[in-house]
Amino acid sequence: MSTTPDYQRYQTLAITRRGPVVAGQGCVLDIQMKALNGKLPTAGHDGHWELAEIWRDVGADESVRCAVLRGEGLGFSGGGDLALVQDMASDFAVRSRVWKEARDLVYNVINCDKPIVSAMHGPAVGAGLVAGLLADISIASKSAKIVDGHTRLGVAAGDHAAIVWPLLCSMAKAKYYLMLCEPISGEEAERIGLVSLAVNDDELLPKAYEIADRLANGSQSAIRWTKYSLNNWLRQAGPTFDTSLALEFMGFGGPDVHEGIASLRERRPPRF
Repeated sequence: MSTTPDYQRYQTLAITRRGPVVAGQGCVLDIQMKALNGKLPTAGHDGHWELAEIWRDVGADESVRCAVLRGEGLGFSGGGDLALVQDMASDFAVRSRVWKEARDLVYNVINCDKPIVSAMHGPAVGAGLVAGLLADISIASKSAKIVDGHTRLGVAAGDHAAIVWPLLCSMAKAKYYLMLCEPISGEEAERIGLVSLAVNDDELLPKAYEIADRLANGSQSAIRWTKYSLNNWLRQAGPTFDTSLALEFMGFGGPDVHEGIASLRERRPPRF
């Protein structure tokens, strides 16, 4: 007997239902990352765990046919909370716990059998970007600003980058953007294949909901099995991802990350 997960336990995610009605309720789960600082969603201790865990519940909830992930406030996601980053750099136990969450976030999105649609506006950085780019259909506003900021922080580009960027936009583009932390507009991200679609700002959510509704109305076995088979491209890159994540978290125990944190707090270029 299936049970509906307790979505009330999530404090950094606003979760509602919409879309086609199945068994008396909307079967599209709308997941909004909250802007707890009033500006951008950021992944602190709770938020990082919740963004990894939610996909287990989406997969287990038989009433859900599709999920939409979006951000609140000025952008899709603002990256990791600096307090969490500082704790990771100075506390082995925290670093070990967040490593497991970062691993789970990637594999939980990949292994969730329900299709996921992301709607990215404004800045898209950090843990939110992981789910945004690993989503099955990734949609960005043309003015969105996608940045993988790992090397700027002084750690290797782990998270999702090594497992999916070369597949999406080529190795040459991946190295350029990841090693230099160059920002990418939503329009450019679509041009190079990093996202599925780029649309005008006012069309972002309507387009995301339209696609989610189409997925929810389609053959669930056909759509889910197509996702599963295509994601074997990502599963076979698992060792590459595991290596990148290990090197990233080894960097959190090194000296450069402290300069990276200080430079962000002081709003200046880092001096490595």
